Amino acid sequence: MTALTTTEPTTTATSVASVLHRARTLVAPALRDAIGALPEPERRIARYHRGWCEADGTQLPSSAGGEGGGKAVRPALVFLAARAVGGPAECAVPGAVAVELIHDFSLLHDDVIDGDPLRRHRSAAWAVYGTPAAVLTGDALLVGALRALMATPGPLADTAVREALVMLSDLMVGQSQDVAFEKVGHVEVGQYLAMAAGKTGALMGCACALGGVLAGADAERVAGLRDFGRCLGVAFQCVDDLLGIWGDSAQSGKPVGADLAARKKSLPVVAALADEGAAGRSLAALYARPEPLNESEIALAAELVERAGGREATEREVSRQTAAAMRALSRARPTAEVYRQLHELAMLLTRRDR
Repeated sequence: MTALTTTEPTTTATSVASVLHRARTLVAPALRDAIGALPEPERRIARYHRGWCEADGTQLPSSAGGEGGGKAVRPALVFLAARAVGGPAECAVPGAVAVELIHDFSLLHDDVIDGDPLRRHRSAAWAVYGTPAAVLTGDALLVGALRALMATPGPLADTAVREALVMLSDLMVGQSQDVAFEKVGHVEVGQYLAMAAGKTGALMGCACALGGVLAGADAERVAGLRDFGRCLGVAFQCVDDLLGIWGDSAQSGKPVGADLAARKKSLPVVAALADEGAAGRSLAALYARPEPLNESEIALAAELVERAGGREATEREVSRQTAAAMRALSRARPTAEVYRQLHELAMLLTRRDR
């Protein structure tokens, strides 16, 4: 996940920081137990991936209180969704654990697929332990996620597992489409958004739906929560695409320009390639070249994307998806306090350093 920054007022940032801190605190013990139950060496690799230890297994002091492993955005969504429909956050701990494990599973596999050498400001797991070990650790995390949901007390476990399985199917389709886009010459904006809805939106949608399910909400309210998270996830992916071209690697922990170097069809690129003007045609020619792009050519590609309208189109899509998310949230009939907190979190996620 990309580092979060915001230009929102201090009170809003403080409020969201408190929500995220509470989510980390609430999910940490159960998450540590779930990862602790993994076999070696997958347990050590998972702990390294989350920033809990060094490559040799030495615990990092900063991880003692549950820090490391991202901002806990998805657990926060699970807990807020449960509270939105009148349940206590504690009832949704199995869902929060599951979405964190599934998120880490997807990140481990993503880094292998993309060949990204960095994750969260240090070497990616595959670069340290090798590709087979990283893939197997992702598989182990996925099994752990389903176990966490199956252990949910009461009759809600089956519904929670079904929710996760539908999401995983969407996630796999989205990931497959993302890889396929690299090999095709033309991608429509609509095709890209469908891919993002699976690759990123499905997990955020599932996080929100699981909060509602575990709190005992009816199907209509769960659907509103799911659609809120799904649209927010697409907006989040669009912002990641912007940061992948114009962001700051010191904040993201990943090299800026890597998407352009790999000729990925991110939304700014897809929108720019649809432009029939000189900038769009020049970008298409640059992307069609078989030779690797050097630094100056990557900078030129970023300039062409902006001149062809890719940046502006993506920012408009972020706004559109965010508005759709808030409309969906209203269908879940959340309490006023939680609506405000989810709105603030959505604003933070979609107003990162862009």
